[in-house]
Amino acid sequence: MEVKKDNTEEKIIEAATDVFVQKGMDGARMQEIADRAGINKALLHYYFRSKEKLFDAIFTKLIGIAFPRIGQILQSELVITAKVEQVIDVYIDLLLKHPFLPAFIIKEINRDASLFFSFIERKGFSPDSIFEMLNEAMEQGVIRRMRPEHLVLNVIGLCVFPFAVRPMVRQVVFHGDDPGMQQFLVERKDEVKQFVLKAIQPD
Repeated sequence: MEVKKDNTEEKIIEAATDVFVQKGMDGARMQEIADRAGINKALLHYYFRSKEKLFDAIFTKLIGIAFPRIGQILQSELVITAKVEQVIDVYIDLLLKHPFLPAFIIKEINRDASLFFSFIERKGFSPDSIFEMLNEAMEQGVIRRMRPEHLVLNVIGLCVFPFAVRPMVRQVVFHGDDPGMQQFLVERKDEVKQFVLKAIQPD
């Protein structure tokens, strides 16, 4: 019986992920999620009493995929350049697997930023500790001096932007060529790493 319960919950999570990513919190409907999961609405409410509780589970799942790994990398004993490379790898691998994630997060942050930031806080992520780590590397001459906020946002922007505006890039740059677009996104890992590493080399 427990196996059946777990399987049903997994189906609900998968179906809800698709609906929430496509339509956001406001546009998602519990009936549509139940239909996609192949269950009735009453059973859906048995597992998740409200759309808000289901959304929280999905949001936690999506954001929680990469954050633990990124946290391990940042807290490791690796040199700063290796940390930057590995974070970029993890970040872009996540986006390749979930290409609609940036648009989903941006939409939900604009709707209600508190959920995203409360999740980040619960996971123990502190921008201040990242900035401190980068400042220390600058003091040691490992990377060139700059505002650490710029470096963090540059890395995030280089990783996320092609995915956040994927429909535009697909049409304008690749004229609807899906294989070409996918190959371009796969190449982003090496391109972004090379670009960032050159940009942070000591003067």
